[in-house]
Amino acid sequence: MSALAIIVGILQVIFAIAIVIVVLLQSGKAAGLSGSIAGGAETFFGKNKGRTIDAMLSKYTTYIAVGFMITSIMLYILLK
Repeated sequence: MSALAIIVGILQVIFAIAIVIVVLLQSGKAAGLSGSIAGGAETFFGKNKGRTIDAMLSKYTTYIAVGFMITSIMLYILLK
């Protein structure tokens, strides 16, 4: 196993853990963990819909998912 494969594998694990955490922080129908942790922060951002906690977590989820997919493809190519 090459050093590059090990580094990409470590990044894959980091992305996997990050995506689980970010998805769990998003509020569901019952306001999930995000509502209980950041209740006061929602009023700070006010009427700006693009800057609410849930909108930011949604963007982060997209970025982390793309990173996870890229590292998955890289690992497939490196370990093939």
